[in-house]
Amino acid sequence: MTGKVVNFRRTRKQKARAEARAEANANAARHGEAKPARSLRQAREDLETRRLEGHRREDADDTGAR
Repeated sequence: MTGKVVNFRRTRKQKARAEARAEANANAARHGEAKPARSLRQAREDLETRRLEGHRREDADDTGAR
């Protein structure tokens, strides 16, 4: 019943590095965009938000309490 020995500290650090690398890649993709591509992405995100908000139901009693 001998299994592979796992060093938890090393595993935890590898996971943290992978997460940091993924975040860095996302930031590089976002901030490395040209202005026309960035404005197009922003316009699409705004349109998606407006469409989603347009489908929101509003109650007759719009006091916020339920």
